[in-house]
Amino acid sequence: MNDLVPSIRRVRACQPPLGLVTGEGMASITVPTLDTGGAIPPVLGAVAAAAPGPGPADFPGRAVGDRLPPRPRRAPGLPDLSVVIPARDEAGAIGPLLAEIALALAGICHEIIVVNDGSTDATARVVAEAAREHHQLALLTHARSHGQSAAIRSGVDAALGRIIVTLDADGQNDPADIPRLLALYRTAGQGRDVRMVAGQRRRRHDSLVKRLSSRLANRVRGALLGDGVTDTGCGLKVFDRATYQRLPYFDHMHRFLPALIQREGGVVLTHPVNHRPRSAGHSKYGTWNRLWVGIVDLAGVMWLGARMSRPEVLPEILPEMVPGTRADARREARS
Repeated sequence: MNDLVPSIRRVRACQPPLGLVTGEGMASITVPTLDTGGAIPPVLGAVAAAAPGPGPADFPGRAVGDRLPPRPRRAPGLPDLSVVIPARDEAGAIGPLLAEIALALAGICHEIIVVNDGSTDATARVVAEAAREHHQLALLTHARSHGQSAAIRSGVDAALGRIIVTLDADGQNDPADIPRLLALYRTAGQGRDVRMVAGQRRRRHDSLVKRLSSRLANRVRGALLGDGVTDTGCGLKVFDRATYQRLPYFDHMHRFLPALIQREGGVVLTHPVNHRPRSAGHSKYGTWNRLWVGIVDLAGVMWLGARMSRPEVLPEILPEMVPGTRADARREARS
């Protein structure tokens, strides 16, 4: 039977919000989760009035021509970084993973969002217990499994940070790699429109069938999309939340995130990361669809790329002296 634990949202603020007094310099605030509805799986246990994430004021500028909007500023009092973990039946692995993430991100204001994708084991209970110790931990629960892409989207939609980190719940991604990817994301973005840093696994600890199917799928995808990423199946990624939310959503889209971000004009970098043997359980998101089911999605992404149009918007040119024009109104205002 599905272990339905109400969603838990407890976020530790980086700075005390206005009117909140704390003696620690970091204040515990309660933020309810959202029932996204529509194409997104409903999240159980939403309570009270939803507290908004970063609003329009935190996203200055709009897309001009082939350029994305500038990276959003950090919202005062909210975490700058949100770690999103899709989890399905990972009760044996999720607890130690959460402890490792907290250790790796010590000193960095962050939140961790575990999306329980319809687990039938004690995954949600383990996360709920961990939330007693880790106040930056949030739990979102899908009433039934909707897949990895849907779980990631639910987590990103609920995130408060402007920077998203994703990693798998099975413990094979190493949280110690997160600071390195995050540092590359921050530094490489100076002068370049970097919107994602994707991990590239070294010395994979998977079964032969899984490695071969992944290698074949990556080669086919890379040859047809030309995204320059050789390991899109690596769950460890750092990316811009605002850019992700511009992307067209479809099932299995997590396998095509680099190409979709490039389609929007963003730069995608890769960085070698550690890969560890699974310590508990077995893979829940199967390997059989890496190529055959993905063919339909691949064709769709190719179509999206071919149909993308980013017009170059030139500076506004209006006669300065023509009465009644916006330029004339601006001239009058200046005088």
